[in-house]
Amino acid sequence: MIRVKSLSKSFTAHVKEPGLKGSLKSLFSRKYVEKHALKSVSLEIEQGEIIGLIGANGAGKTTLVKILSGIVHPTCGEATILGHIPWERPNEYRRQMSLIMGQKYQVWWDLPALDSFLLLKEIYQIPETQYKYNIEFLSETLSIKDQLKTQVRKLSLGERMKVELMASLLHNPKVIFLDEPTIGLDLTAQKAVRQFIKNYQKEFRPITILTSHYMEDIKELCPRVVIMKEGEFVYDGELAKIQGMMGDKKVISVTTLENTFKVQIPRTELSKKTQEIFETHDVLDLNIQDPSIEEVIESIMKHGFKTT
Repeated sequence: MIRVKSLSKSFTAHVKEPGLKGSLKSLFSRKYVEKHALKSVSLEIEQGEIIGLIGANGAGKTTLVKILSGIVHPTCGEATILGHIPWERPNEYRRQMSLIMGQKYQVWWDLPALDSFLLLKEIYQIPETQYKYNIEFLSETLSIKDQLKTQVRKLSLGERMKVELMASLLHNPKVIFLDEPTIGLDLTAQKAVRQFIKNYQKEFRPITILTSHYMEDIKELCPRVVIMKEGEFVYDGELAKIQGMMGDKKVISVTTLENTFKVQIPRTELSKKTQEIFETHDVLDLNIQDPSIEEVIESIMKHGFKTT
């Protein structure tokens, strides 16, 4: 289980004035400001649960993942994962955790993936029976078996991501941090990676935290989401409930001779606004829908729960 209580992370940044004058001035008198990457966040995640961590760039997602994986120390607050304090980096915790970051690799480029796997087998002291089973299961599920004896540098981007997933999961971690695992992949590779994560979660039931800017990743994999804004949690709950947060809104999609546009309005103004659109535009097509999950999440990230 993961327990996080009032976790904060701040740092001091140098403020540089623009131009040559500012550069010279900073040699003698520097200004510093305190930046808050995390602001007293609290969180609990049960074994077998997968959550999606959502937020704009700079919201604090990666900072939180780095703290929980033991890379970064928090400024204050508490966190325990499987009974361990992550930033103390006990070996017992590191043997049960895996961090997977999109396009950052741990396998050697000049070697076939299988050679890197053998090295990881010794590092993690994986029993032979478990190692063989995991190689078979992971390669079969990822459809990468025929490429394991090829130099990693000769593999496609999607294939490299697959062998990286294998390398990170060989030791059957109980806690997995997936930071943008599908970034840069084409649609086919994204779909394959998502399906693999879904199958792996069902088979081994780890605690998984997934960060992604691709809503398809979140919608397919994460029943629960945490939305972050400026280092704080603005929503923590079921993905299925998000769309209901704007139940009093409707989205009108309009196609005219000139262009296509969308209008989001209160449900009570639907009849009036629809009539107005027909009177002022040459309408070819008009469609009325509830706001999409993407639109609701974007609104929450901008305004919190204030959606009007």
